[in-house]
Amino acid sequence: MESFNELNISKQLQYAIADLGFEKPTPIQAQSFSVIMSGTDMVGIAQTGTGKTFAYMLPILQDLKFSKEINPRVLVMVPTRELVLQIVEEIEKFGKYSSIRVIGVFGGTNINRQKEAVAEGADIIVATPGRLYDLVVSRALQLKAVKKVVIDEVDVMLDLGFRFQLTNILELLPNKRQNIMFSATMTDDVNVFIHDFFIVPTTVSVAVSGTPLENISQYAYKVENFYTKANLLKHLLQNENDFTKVLVFVPNKKSADLLFDILDEFFGSEVAVIHSNKTQNYRIRSIENFNAEKTRILVTTDVMARGLDLDQISHVINFDAPNFPENYMHRIGRTGRAEQEGTSILLYTEKEEDAKAAIESLMDLQIEELDFPKEVEISKQLTYEEKPQVVEINNPNNVEEVGPAFHEKKEKNRKENQGGSYKRIIKQKYKKPKTRGDKNYNKRNKRK
Repeated sequence: MESFNELNISKQLQYAIADLGFEKPTPIQAQSFSVIMSGTDMVGIAQTGTGKTFAYMLPILQDLKFSKEINPRVLVMVPTRELVLQIVEEIEKFGKYSSIRVIGVFGGTNINRQKEAVAEGADIIVATPGRLYDLVVSRALQLKAVKKVVIDEVDVMLDLGFRFQLTNILELLPNKRQNIMFSATMTDDVNVFIHDFFIVPTTVSVAVSGTPLENISQYAYKVENFYTKANLLKHLLQNENDFTKVLVFVPNKKSADLLFDILDEFFGSEVAVIHSNKTQNYRIRSIENFNAEKTRILVTTDVMARGLDLDQISHVINFDAPNFPENYMHRIGRTGRAEQEGTSILLYTEKEEDAKAAIESLMDLQIEELDFPKEVEISKQLTYEEKPQVVEINNPNNVEEVGPAFHEKKEKNRKENQGGSYKRIIKQKYKKPKTRGDKNYNKRNKRK
């Protein structure tokens, strides 16, 4: 599709698209438009950075007529607070020339302010499942007018344990509605979820997970341990001319804080970190500073960075080889966006070789291996997880293998104890009568 004009959209949307500088729809946007406009349930499978938000909002806004209805007609559910803020901002840009009312609700902030906001009325509610469920249970928000439901990044929401809230919310919605779901991966949990709530959905699959982007150069370093990885990372990041905007992925919050402390001592205000334990204001400020290039390095976990609109990233550093190879694809998709060149670097240890092989198998591509720089110090310091675990002999929590002191029983000791000959004789003589369910069965047989 060459331009948005082929989609026959309203003048208001055309003006907004022109202001945003969009010239032609991405494949997921072009293929999703007619399906969503038809009103049938849809499942969209697309990698991060393919324009998923606009893919579902364009046809929804095209179909959303002016109304004074207080209760929302469109519900969008996403896994994180950052995504709520981002999608609300995007919808406001798309609806610049129309009277669309959109409200974002999420946890970690005063619920009373959000109750006041939804009481004033909205056309579209963008929410995290937990806070949305709280508002519905407290009767501050009614979902009886909802006609379209969008569940974005559903695989992440299921991984985060939101299935309970999602299930309860969907059961409270009107039966006559359109379900729209977007996911980067099609897992077993996602399949079950679709089967439970969707009615013969149309699947739109674009940029299948595992297809590497041609404009992303991929490299790997084999490294001894965590602290050696940190030394290598500090060495690489000193090249400010090439590493202009760097996203560093770590496996968990503990690693994020540890790595941030190491980098902070060396780079100071150039580095920031986001994960779910950080306050909302801190996370928002970190993302804004990174997008505004006030900070050059952002350390994050997979969940926090999923779905965030982070453009112009020169390098993605994989500080670990993720256990799920699809996560590697989501990570590197952060660079090389909008047909720009990008670079991905994977740091892996000997224990992570299998995970690296799984990534290469998924992509059907061998990641180019680089020699470890001689000037980088190989650290002897180990994290708690890397240190050899000491086995305490008398600790009942340790499960040890049975040693040679244990042996099979002798033949004479294998016989089953049947209680002695006298007990067997008595049991045979007075065995349990067959009553066949009739209490008088034995009496009748005795008379005979």
